[in-house]
Amino acid sequence: MAAQRKTSRYVVPIAVAGIAAATIGLVPALAASGDPDLPEITAQQLIEKIAASDTQTLSGTFKISTDLGLPAFDGLLGGLAGGGSGEGSADPSAQLTKLVSGTHTLKIAADGPERQKLTLLDGDERYSLIHNGDEVWAYDSASNQVFHEKGAEEAGRAPEKELPASPKALADEVLKAAGDTTSITVGGTANVAGRDAYRLVIAPKQQGSTVEAVTIAVDAATGTPLKFTLDSTSGGKPVVDAGFTKVDFARPAASEFDFAVPKGAEVTEGDQLEKDHAGKAPEDLEKALGDFGLGGAGQNGPEVVGEGWTAIATFDTGEAAPKTEDAPKEARGFLDALGDEVSGKFGSGTVFKTKIVNALMTDDGKVYVGAVTPQALVDAANAAQ
Repeated sequence: MAAQRKTSRYVVPIAVAGIAAATIGLVPALAASGDPDLPEITAQQLIEKIAASDTQTLSGTFKISTDLGLPAFDGLLGGLAGGGSGEGSADPSAQLTKLVSGTHTLKIAADGPERQKLTLLDGDERYSLIHNGDEVWAYDSASNQVFHEKGAEEAGRAPEKELPASPKALADEVLKAAGDTTSITVGGTANVAGRDAYRLVIAPKQQGSTVEAVTIAVDAATGTPLKFTLDSTSGGKPVVDAGFTKVDFARPAASEFDFAVPKGAEVTEGDQLEKDHAGKAPEDLEKALGDFGLGGAGQNGPEVVGEGWTAIATFDTGEAAPKTEDAPKEARGFLDALGDEVSGKFGSGTVFKTKIVNALMTDDGKVYVGAVTPQALVDAANAAQ
């Protein structure tokens, strides 16, 4: 079980990256001639097309741009995720945190569930992550560091789920689940990476959500999602804007997934990395968060208030929330940039804001979190009195 947890830390990002390459990317390559003229299609038919898609092989280039409305925190997240490995490490859990902010160009190749490769291109630097059978390799050109993990194939295998028997049944389930809280429509067409696509638009019907809409560009020929955009009600740049600039559905050459350790590179085995970090990063992070009243849900688990897009998770930490100045030094400026003081029937507290997820921590230790506006959090806190 421990081995499964260990290896899945590195396989899951590769699997996610592989899926992301088939579902998101950024900055669409729009045709100069405008949106393509495609046969009309309903939302249900488009969902069925996605469900029927069986894309197993692809290669391409995509860009991903993320704007959560947060201050710069690459170093902070890298340190937390990598247990202090941070820069100069080939550890995927440290390197892939770069994707949560800024704009990045990536190259991707996939040959079924057993072989994927992702290369992050930042200037002259390259970071490559390769899953080939039961092995994972990662290489950071800036530091000439290599990460290697064996036994990854079984650990990365997701548990089986019982799915609807047909694309139509799956589409029916999706539309049924959307219910009264979600609008699912076809919002015209687009040209992404030189391919004709339909735009599936998913939007909340409820007031108070921070999500304006999620738009997925779906390849008209294969049903493969090519582009993903998440827009916030706050306007401005999308929170996530990702889409292929080039894509090819042919099977990549087998040599694409080969890896040879570069001359002079230092190799870190996954087992050794696990030993180095054992008892450090998670405990240290938990202590830091706990010192600031963010370590858990106290004696009771979180409860959910509301439904759909405006659902709010709430829990009681069981103790008074400390002030920002009591936070660990490395997090203090970050929290200051996020927090706004608020008050109401519940008393007073601080709302920590992003463009999508907001959290209210009251001074008496209660926490309200959701993809909702700060006012919705305040209303929920007031209603709990």
